[in-house]
Amino acid sequence: MEPADISQMNLKSALEGARFVYFDARHTDTAIVIAQEAAGQNMPILLHAEKKRPELVDLLQLSDYAVCSAEFPQAWTDAPSMPSALISMLLEFPKLKFATVTLGKHGCLMLERSSDENSLMGEEDADSLLHSLEQKKDDRVATPMCIPSEVVKLKANGIGTLTGRLFVCTAERLPPSELVDTTVAGDAFIGAILYALCMNMTPENMLPFAATVAAAACKGSGARTGLPYRTDPCLAPYLDEPAIL
Repeated sequence: MEPADISQMNLKSALEGARFVYFDARHTDTAIVIAQEAAGQNMPILLHAEKKRPELVDLLQLSDYAVCSAEFPQAWTDAPSMPSALISMLLEFPKLKFATVTLGKHGCLMLERSSDENSLMGEEDADSLLHSLEQKKDDRVATPMCIPSEVVKLKANGIGTLTGRLFVCTAERLPPSELVDTTVAGDAFIGAILYALCMNMTPENMLPFAATVAAAACKGSGARTGLPYRTDPCLAPYLDEPAIL
């Protein structure tokens, strides 16, 4: 579908009743037209940023949330490390509330922007903070584990500072006998992030919830076989959390 194929009436009708708009960065010209309408309706936008494309800048400027491949942040920003790349992204795109990076069997990393800044808040080196969070991982825990930082003023040399929280989340450790097909894990993770945002989950719950859904997807062959139902016991610890109102 090309932008010329979209009428304003059909676009408004298609978005009616939607809670979120999601783009996978393909057909970017058409996605931008839809994103502009969604942003005009104050509808939140989540973007999956997988590969560096010049035309992606317009879509990133309109997005509220980004889930990135492991290669994307540093490829986009030329930053020397992952934390500094995430800071660079959130400084470049002030509408982004968070950027999450999926790291396969190593889990995920997320930087969330915060407005809770005060004059007494000191600066903390982003790379050092990531290192300290990773030291808190417990290899004895097989289920996904989320390790958040406090709200701090994160510093990246040569890039700038951003007030926010850094999150490290481990992946579920699956026995080889249960690992069937990893093809759909990324899509399952993003779908779970969308659901979590719609349910107003906290990041501390959202990230291990998404990691759990992604792991469940790996236990079946193909795109849908392993996906858990909402009633699956493995999801209960996350779905029992009271929603943020």
